[in-house]
Amino acid sequence: MFRFHSIKDYHIALQNGQTTCVEAVRFYIDRIREQAHLNAYLEVFEQEALEQAAILDAQRSTGTEISPLHGVVVGLKDVICYKGHQVTAASKILSGFSSIYHATATQKLLDAGAIIIGRQNCDEFAMGSSNENSSYGPVKNARDTERVSGGSSGGSAVSVQAGLCMVSLGSDTGGSVRQPADFTGIVGIKPTYGRISRYGLIAYASSFDQIGIFSNTVEDAALVLETIAGPDSFDSTASTLPVESYTAAVNGPEKKYRIAYFKESIEHPALDADIRNQILAKIEALKAAGYTVEPVGFDLLEYVVPTYYVLTTAEASSNLSRFDGVRYGHRTATENIDLTTLYKASRSEGFGEEVKRRILLGTFVLSEGYFDAYFTKAQQVRRLLKEKTDAVFAQYDAIISPTVPSPAFRIGEKSDDPIEMFLADIYTVYPNLVGIPAISVPLFTHPNGMPFGLQIMTKHFDEATLLRLSQQMMALK
Repeated sequence: MFRFHSIKDYHIALQNGQTTCVEAVRFYIDRIREQAHLNAYLEVFEQEALEQAAILDAQRSTGTEISPLHGVVVGLKDVICYKGHQVTAASKILSGFSSIYHATATQKLLDAGAIIIGRQNCDEFAMGSSNENSSYGPVKNARDTERVSGGSSGGSAVSVQAGLCMVSLGSDTGGSVRQPADFTGIVGIKPTYGRISRYGLIAYASSFDQIGIFSNTVEDAALVLETIAGPDSFDSTASTLPVESYTAAVNGPEKKYRIAYFKESIEHPALDADIRNQILAKIEALKAAGYTVEPVGFDLLEYVVPTYYVLTTAEASSNLSRFDGVRYGHRTATENIDLTTLYKASRSEGFGEEVKRRILLGTFVLSEGYFDAYFTKAQQVRRLLKEKTDAVFAQYDAIISPTVPSPAFRIGEKSDDPIEMFLADIYTVYPNLVGIPAISVPLFTHPNGMPFGLQIMTKHFDEATLLRLSQQMMALK
């Protein structure tokens, strides 16, 4: 019988003849059908996945050395392009659109032997913190189906949580990998901006967006990151720095790191008391285990969320202007109208309420008379955040914080209060503003039975330390 614990164990089972890629794919197809009520998948590539699995089984039978992700069953968030397959960003505006090329991350998965099993539900255009903004309905948390999965990569997170694939790729603009990972009790990593190519990722806010990874273990996340990271001639923002062996880093010798935490993040009134108490207890446990863990003042915390939403909505307003109902996607059925009315009607019908809200906000902050007051000022704050972050990392190896201020809330609980929903991003948007890597590791359980994690951050392109420390944190649990 097929079981999955980690990619390493799966590969051992394949090589020992204990299972096959076909058996693995069939297992996940059955699981997806059984758990269809979670609404994690928008489309499953059953026949194609089975055919690819059979090819891989045949290759292995010849004694060929297996590739890093040989037979690994992967899901893609519905914002990552897969040639010849639909990609809609969970929006009516892109209904029926099929990609004509692979995202670089998708191509690297395929080159490494991965099997892509389907595209996963998400908040429309990755705008949301609960996966309630999808035009295909909300994704439900497998631990409690009355609660949200987190967003925007909720389908990708729940797919790993509920055993509907081995790993998933999501996107993270302000926490859209780490927050749902926290809510579902799995590992979610957002690497340094530029570490993974954004080519083929439908843009929300281009200076913030980053493809991220969901997995059950830190080691699996390290292996996938090592495989899909690296330079790309199609993306000028992709870093040319060499990709380290992250799997070697995860399994390296233990090190007692110097860790900082922001006093303001732990003392913030929005933070759930039980989350605060368990993180403080974890800090004491780390100190007892020989780590240096010290508080650091961070007087810019209250500026993080406003700065993030000014800048990201401005970029969204620009990026989403291309979806006009003319070249592809939804076009209004209204007849005998001029071009301007066609644009207005198509976009009004095709975009959901949250996307419209952010486009309007972004257009406002970019408008004449408000540009300097909002957009320019937010860029200045972003620079201050970067300088302050560099100063912290001059003295410490890592920064820790809560991932989110509360565990997964009930579906519909915050739908009528967008400001409260925005403020829930207070901890996760910071790494995107300054471009550093961050991960949520599942360390805790709330008294209400829901899981929650700890966010760990390191300096630019120091994913090796991030993953090694995360592994040590998991072992200390």
